[in-house]
Amino acid sequence: MTSSQVPITSSELANLWMAYQEKTMVLRILEHFIEHADEEGKQLLQSHFNDAAKNIETIKSIFKVEGAVIPVGFTENDVHKGVPKLYDFMFDIMYLHMMTKVEMSLYALFTGMAYRKDIKDFFIKLTAEAQQINGHATSLLLKKGVLSRPAFVSMPTEAKFVKDKGYLGGFNWFSETRSLNTVEVSLIHHAIETNLVGMQLMIGFAQVAEDKEVQDFLVDGMKLSRKIEIDLGEFLRQSYIEPPATHAGKATASKIAPFSDKLMMYNTSLLCSFGLGSNALGGAFSLRSDLPAKMALLAKDIFTYAQDGGKIMIKKGWMEEPPQVEDRNQLTK
Repeated sequence: MTSSQVPITSSELANLWMAYQEKTMVLRILEHFIEHADEEGKQLLQSHFNDAAKNIETIKSIFKVEGAVIPVGFTENDVHKGVPKLYDFMFDIMYLHMMTKVEMSLYALFTGMAYRKDIKDFFIKLTAEAQQINGHATSLLLKKGVLSRPAFVSMPTEAKFVKDKGYLGGFNWFSETRSLNTVEVSLIHHAIETNLVGMQLMIGFAQVAEDKEVQDFLVDGMKLSRKIEIDLGEFLRQSYIEPPATHAGKATASKIAPFSDKLMMYNTSLLCSFGLGSNALGGAFSLRSDLPAKMALLAKDIFTYAQDGGKIMIKKGWMEEPPQVEDRNQLTK
């Protein structure tokens, strides 16, 4: 039996479905960004747009062959053409930089959950495309001076092993807490860098949301993003490292929505999921007890916020249901 004759598994169906949701959303956002981009940025945005459009068609064709219904995802009804730009200088590339980070993580995970060769190859392709675009976005942002590099440190001259249990400490009131190691700095920097873009995204979304309940939710997201940046930034400051910051990519004063409330809520939900994953990673790889504790508290806040968003999406009829496993209890009644 060839791989094309083997039905797709439940995990492959689920991951293709999730990829379809994410890709159709990104397509709509890129449409707005491309409309207002400068020539250099437009080429990069258009390249990712073209890749996304092709990949959406690939997912559709797989679903058709397998006899699965095509998801709704996000359509031309979720983007409004001809409206003023919602974000200022370089935010479009900053968003692309952030979302390709999400895609690299997501599609690498999906690759490991695929068993049929054509599905695995497809997710490998998606991962490679995200990596390539992320690399171009990083180079452009550095070239424009709007992306902060992580802190430089002195290179180690010898390999060392931890000898003191105090290395794991972080809550000792009677002695100084050790400085962060480079693993901890890298994870904190990543979390803050992503969160800064997310905060500007929330600010813009909150300005243009049409539904008051959605707007209030997005305002709460702005406040949560600010709290995360301040709390994690303090860890860097304690080690005399300045947290990442940028002068670019601010929300404009526009009050006209380029996107539907449904799309903005989904994008927020996706970033919450990514934030929970990043926090879990940061906590797992930190050897200083106060950092995982803080990450856990922030994860609780993010989880509660994500749940509130899910309730709003269900209430408004915006949460598309993933493919369901057969309910054997109902079928055997």
